[in-house]
Amino acid sequence: MRISVSSDMDEPVARLLVAELRERGHEVRAHGALRAGADPQWAVCSEAAAREVAEGAAEQAVVCCWTGTGASIAANKVPGVRAALCADAATAEGARRWNDANVLALSLRLTSEPLLKEILDAWFAAAPSQDEEDRRNVAHVEELDARPR
Repeated sequence: MRISVSSDMDEPVARLLVAELRERGHEVRAHGALRAGADPQWAVCSEAAAREVAEGAAEQAVVCCWTGTGASIAANKVPGVRAALCADAATAEGARRWNDANVLALSLRLTSEPLLKEILDAWFAAAPSQDEEDRRNVAHVEELDARPR
């Protein structure tokens, strides 16, 4: 799977994220502080990663900043993106299942190596729910994206 990854800082957990995704067989498209010469501002690099998902250049993205909040906010401004800030595996699993999240947002401050692996395991093991109510909610979010601003 092609996964866009962004980070506003070149932190050990961000480098570990890239390595872990590659080890799992994913093609990583790096943004921000993870790519030489790229703009590392959290709003800019998170948008770049999210836009690749929205445009189909990547199937999913992982966006990172110190708290994960700014990265998730910026990613969610891109129509077609459903970014979820996940601090644990249960939240990651639920975000994929019930919200059909296509962008994972992580905190560089809070995410340890063992926690990162647990979150990624849960994220990739979960599939979007086919429950009618869950699909209606996701469809409503998609309608919100399509409304004029």
